[in-house]
Amino acid sequence: MNGKLIACVATLAMTGAVFAVTPSFLAARPVWPAGQERKMNAFVEFRASFRTQPGEQPILRVTGSSVYRVRLNGEFAGYGPARAAKGFFRVDEWPLAASGELNDLVIEVSAYNCNNYYIAEWPGFLQAEVVVGDRVLAATGCDFTAYETPRVVKCSRYSYQRGFGEAYRLALGWKGKSLPLAEQPAVPLVERIAPLPDVTVTKLGAPFAATTVRRKEHVTYRPSRFVDKPEPTFKLFDVSELEVNLWRELQYFETTESTSSQKLAAADRFAISSGHGVAFDVGFNETGFPGLTVSCTKPGRLWLVFDEILRDGKVDPLRYSVANGIVWDLQPGRYRLESFEPYTFRYLHVFALDGEMEVSDPYVRAFKNPDAKKARFSSSDPVLDKIFTAARETFAQNAVDVFTDCPSRERAGWLCDSFFTARSSAMFTGNTDMERLFVQNYLLPKSFPDLPDGALPMCYPSDHPNGNFIPNWAMWFVIELDEYLHRSGDRATIDALKPRLVKLVDYLKTFRNSDGLLEKLPAWVFVEWSEANKLVQDVNYPSNMTWAEVLDCMDRLYGMPELAAEAKRVREMVRRQSWTGSWFCDNAVRQPDGTLKLSGKCTETCQYYAFMFGTATPELYPYLWRTLLTDFGPKRRKTKKHPEIYFSNAFIGNYLRLELLSRAGLGRQLLDETKGYFAFMAERTGTLWENDTPHASCNHGFASHAAVFYVKNVLGIRSIDPSTKTVVVQSTDVPLKSCSATLPVPGGTITYGWTKVGGNPAETFNAPSGWRLEKVRR
Repeated sequence: MNGKLIACVATLAMTGAVFAVTPSFLAARPVWPAGQERKMNAFVEFRASFRTQPGEQPILRVTGSSVYRVRLNGEFAGYGPARAAKGFFRVDEWPLAASGELNDLVIEVSAYNCNNYYIAEWPGFLQAEVVVGDRVLAATGCDFTAYETPRVVKCSRYSYQRGFGEAYRLALGWKGKSLPLAEQPAVPLVERIAPLPDVTVTKLGAPFAATTVRRKEHVTYRPSRFVDKPEPTFKLFDVSELEVNLWRELQYFETTESTSSQKLAAADRFAISSGHGVAFDVGFNETGFPGLTVSCTKPGRLWLVFDEILRDGKVDPLRYSVANGIVWDLQPGRYRLESFEPYTFRYLHVFALDGEMEVSDPYVRAFKNPDAKKARFSSSDPVLDKIFTAARETFAQNAVDVFTDCPSRERAGWLCDSFFTARSSAMFTGNTDMERLFVQNYLLPKSFPDLPDGALPMCYPSDHPNGNFIPNWAMWFVIELDEYLHRSGDRATIDALKPRLVKLVDYLKTFRNSDGLLEKLPAWVFVEWSEANKLVQDVNYPSNMTWAEVLDCMDRLYGMPELAAEAKRVREMVRRQSWTGSWFCDNAVRQPDGTLKLSGKCTETCQYYAFMFGTATPELYPYLWRTLLTDFGPKRRKTKKHPEIYFSNAFIGNYLRLELLSRAGLGRQLLDETKGYFAFMAERTGTLWENDTPHASCNHGFASHAAVFYVKNVLGIRSIDPSTKTVVVQSTDVPLKSCSATLPVPGGTITYGWTKVGGNPAETFNAPSGWRLEKVRR
């Protein structure tokens, strides 16, 4: 057993209560083409054959680095693995639809071997076996052979946060040369936890437009930090080495014409040749694998570009600093094409600048959490229902194998985002499995290289060789864990995390000034995507408001009253320094004479932090509270009241505001404001966005929390307690005629709803045996 594995096994042993299931392989060993395990953007095809007896159900047990895709007898059969902490690997088990005859199994594996926010960098390997019970039908290390693939290795990165883009060179009958395999070091294995994803295929309808595309002779090139101007620690191919530079090439394309016609609507296959294409509308933002069938009669290059929205009626694949395009160089023949990586889009544009081809059978293979669809919501307001559906869709696409910020640009497991998504997850799925997986990833590693001792990664699994992190997000992790314990009852995980959290608190304490406040926090101090992020030094008051809550959480989690006492002192000092008489100021700057001076700048978001974390209460600051309730919210963009106060953005100021309305029981106002914040998003993309404008991701996991507000403050389900099988409801004062929801719980689903008859609600409640409804006064 190698040294790293011994350390990892020791980690598992110390937290044994947390890991009830430790998976293992019967015969498979980790393998990879000899000498290529650290090759950047390596892409290898593994093949094996096996036979089954009639009535047998074979299982593929598999893990690897970085990503695998399974095909059985030419058909999609799996994708993974679910992500784990760096150096740990989750084992997936896929049921295989074997034929009973000789079955051909193909597992394609990418080993990106580059630092990113999506998948922790690790040398390439595949460990897989096909089993029926204890009988092994095929296993790596003895039955699989490996081959080259037609994927272009020296391709540009897809984005700063993810790995490499996709480019292929295909010829009918092409077969890569075989590659000698070498056994790789054993790795610690952990259970998948996440449900197997929903990979339902949806066929697309007719194109909404035929397009004419040309290549511009000259462009004002937009350099990128993930292609042209990388950080010293950022791994990529030098521009001079690239065989395909997606970021550059996509800048040269211009759609000069986009027209619709009845002829397009009636067709089921579409001829595209030099400078022509077709564009499809999925109908809503979808995450998954786009695919199509192509018959090529003249060699050429086929492009598939995509995005979540249209700009001037056209697909812009470079809208938010990603290269949303896949390219295939095709020789004559018929091909079934499908992306290897999942992407997010509503619109797809297929075109060729040369060659002659015919496109048919376009589709999207979903890649989503399958449990979200168990939750349903219905009301007398169709706008409300559409927002709930958009929130549910947003969650499903951002909770496949870890809570992600977005399923597109990053697919990263960000802290703070996870605070909100975790609440959504418990409601949509009826359990805390996905949150347990997310938290476990932060528990497993012995340390986080490249970060200060005690600091936590801002997103994980990931690599941060540049040393960057967000101290605020580590604080949000503690706050989430306080709620996680109540949601899950998982005391074992909380106790296992204590040394890590104590070390975090001790690290943050090193930034206390003589007033007891955190000053000059290091790295990326993040409050929210607004003016508030420009006011983070030297003493940032939203950060200190969060810090006070962290100290209280540590006391609640571990019985540390000295930290609760410090939390009280921090809040008192923030009130004394930050309060201007009308507003809480965002920050104070250390002057040359050593004194602190308020910047004088105040943001809407700072006020919400104050109330969110107990620095302010409606009783202590009644005028500010009333002002926030009456003058702020989505309507302020039009009223322009209090122009001196900088606006909040969706992440996270608007959500903090809605949380405060929720706590205050202001369901009517919350309903009205959520429609103002989210209705246009749900209408445009069918998902909820990162910002309040569509200049970045239009599908962000935290935004799914909108549905939590609806169930709690519009319908009136205040809590669901599986331990006592109790559903607590409270009447709401909302202008609806009816409202109901069906939500998953252990053992089935509960359905609660009401319809107003003569002004009084008539309630309905259905639940599994043993569950009861408890009503509390408003």
